[in-house]
Amino acid sequence: MKEYAIIPRPKSVQYKTDIFECPGLPRIIELDKAIFPDEVKIFERQITEIFGTCTGKENIHLIKDESIRGNEAYRLEILRDEIKLYAAAGAGIFRGLQVLRQLFLSDYNNGIFSVTCGIINDSPRFPWRGFMLDCSRHFFTTDFIKKILDTLSLQHISIFHWHLTDDQGWRFPVGKYPLLTEIGGRCRDYRDRRYNGGFYTEDEIRDIVAYAASLHIETVPEVDLPGHASAILAAYPGLGCTGGPYRVEDRCGIFEDVLCAGNDQIFSLAEAVFDTLSDLFPSKYVHIGGDEVRFNRWKACPKCRKRMNELGLDETPQLQSWITCRLAEMLRDRGKTAIGWDEILENTGKFPVPKDTVVMSWRGQKGGSEAAVLGHRVIMTPYNCGCYLDYRHKDLPEEIGRLGIGTVEQGYNMDPVTAEMDEKAAALVLGGQGNLWTENVFAGKLAEYLIFPRICGISEALWSVKDERDFNNFTERLEIHRRRLDKLGLLQYRGPLS
Repeated sequence: MKEYAIIPRPKSVQYKTDIFECPGLPRIIELDKAIFPDEVKIFERQITEIFGTCTGKENIHLIKDESIRGNEAYRLEILRDEIKLYAAAGAGIFRGLQVLRQLFLSDYNNGIFSVTCGIINDSPRFPWRGFMLDCSRHFFTTDFIKKILDTLSLQHISIFHWHLTDDQGWRFPVGKYPLLTEIGGRCRDYRDRRYNGGFYTEDEIRDIVAYAASLHIETVPEVDLPGHASAILAAYPGLGCTGGPYRVEDRCGIFEDVLCAGNDQIFSLAEAVFDTLSDLFPSKYVHIGGDEVRFNRWKACPKCRKRMNELGLDETPQLQSWITCRLAEMLRDRGKTAIGWDEILENTGKFPVPKDTVVMSWRGQKGGSEAAVLGHRVIMTPYNCGCYLDYRHKDLPEEIGRLGIGTVEQGYNMDPVTAEMDEKAAALVLGGQGNLWTENVFAGKLAEYLIFPRICGISEALWSVKDERDFNNFTERLEIHRRRLDKLGLLQYRGPLS
């Protein structure tokens, strides 16, 4: 009996003794295509791009079944003469079709699709199974982003966290602030110091958002406020404490200059930015950053000191929690929910972070554990648990990457629910994600090498039943899955996984 080698591992698989065999690739029955037309269209496009037109029999039957609980749940029956896929919603059908796509990629050989019969019942452990791409430090084309999204859908990734602003570039237009892209979008290339900037037009952003949505991936934008603001300040120096001069950074690092907490115009900027994001992104979430804010400029700034006196603040860092609360309120007024990096939990004695704000824990898992105890929803993406995909795969001089080591095994073993969480806190964990920061990623192929296969391990950590996960079994399935990724044209890391 040949097992399916599906990644992420399904909740349950019951194998049968028979074999499903089809000359050519099986096709979806024509009458069924109207039941889930959007999902069928994407699946057929994905298959055609690899194999050409399907020439096999019409023996894939799609069935809408309201008894299947869960938006992404599905039941896949591979029988001797037909394949039946059941789900209550399009997302479930799509996840099941991606399992079939995996099997097509590995079990279609010499013009024949042959696979063991069996029944798969499946649904995810967590709804937030994310991937973050930093397009500030390196500007990736829309074609490349679509390629990555298309491949991520194979592993049931459900969230595309799009990092669009940082010290090194501002990547989307804001009508009231045209210099954000005219000046802030011009980022120098780290290798040879040439300008290598750019930004995504409104049409390009809508195209990416719609493409991701067709793959049942939700796109969540991030703007970094009030730190990592060099691109903003280069465009509008009056928003800083010193007035400049500022520049769009061509260096890695954390910089002293941040938005001036004593200047009300920073909130006018935020209003315009949030109006734009609300128009371009249907997601209910907007990530507002909040990480690595330096406070020295605020401490020396007369406007910031005046603001502290007005608010009755004792310590300069408390200004950040005041800003976070203001930004969260602005988003709430627009029907959005703020997400922030775990630093937003600090210095909140006078201005506690609103309970509906989601905390993304990156400095280990402590911040996420504390946030859940406080009643916040949590997304885990700890740098020390294999979730930082810009880290090197192994501690070897020939490996690309920076700052640390992140192995496939670390990402596979990451559990968003920590031992410190009780049942109530655990229920607030939305899931987790992998992050690709791109300070040293100068090309799409390098990005692919850093993403794959680590995102495969992370996807299984977030989708599959915890007690059923087994890293040795995963490594066996990964050998087959790697060949699928090869057929999709992905560059992959091939070294040790631990």
